[in-house]
Amino acid sequence: MMLARSLVVSACLLATAGYLAWTATAEGTPVRAPLQQCPLIISDYRGQSLQPFDAQTLAVLGADEYLNRVYISPSRVPVGLYVGYYASQREGDTIHSPQNCLPGAGWEPVSSRHLAISIAGSKPIEVNRYVIAKGVDRQVVLYWYQSHGRVVASEYWAKIFLTLDAIRLNRTDGALVRVITPIAGSELDAEREAVQFVQTIFPLLGQYLPS
Repeated sequence: MMLARSLVVSACLLATAGYLAWTATAEGTPVRAPLQQCPLIISDYRGQSLQPFDAQTLAVLGADEYLNRVYISPSRVPVGLYVGYYASQREGDTIHSPQNCLPGAGWEPVSSRHLAISIAGSKPIEVNRYVIAKGVDRQVVLYWYQSHGRVVASEYWAKIFLTLDAIRLNRTDGALVRVITPIAGSELDAEREAVQFVQTIFPLLGQYLPS
């Protein structure tokens, strides 16, 4: 057991040392389309940009670019989409977890787990699934971390991959993708709506979140 712990600690120290060495060199700028070019019309969804964040909120987020919209379909409940993109996470501007941001806005977690979502023409992705509440209002939240063609639900593994990619690729860019659906009827129905939207939007994200 002691040997295993020593090996883990040594590996972490080596990874950290390698990461610090790479911080002295400039990162490559990946080619990608701006988030604002993401279509407003996707299948039968019609998107609408929400009010821009104020300066204080932007300072806390630290994102280099973000997308904040609500998508509406005549036969479905509204779906909120937020994408925050970070070109570099070396200087302290790291991705903020919704677990920290949502309680600050008055929303409290009710339940949480991971959820596997099938994607047409690709392997399934695993995301975080939360139910949050504020008074009598409840919402289903799905979110994940996405970078370099990789989807990660775990914040722990997202940090590990961040360090490894800094060493291997000299890149620390990445994004948080969050989908929110209000629970108007059953929790399961709201989850289905959120999952269906993820299945619709996910194939498009590769144009704006570089692999």
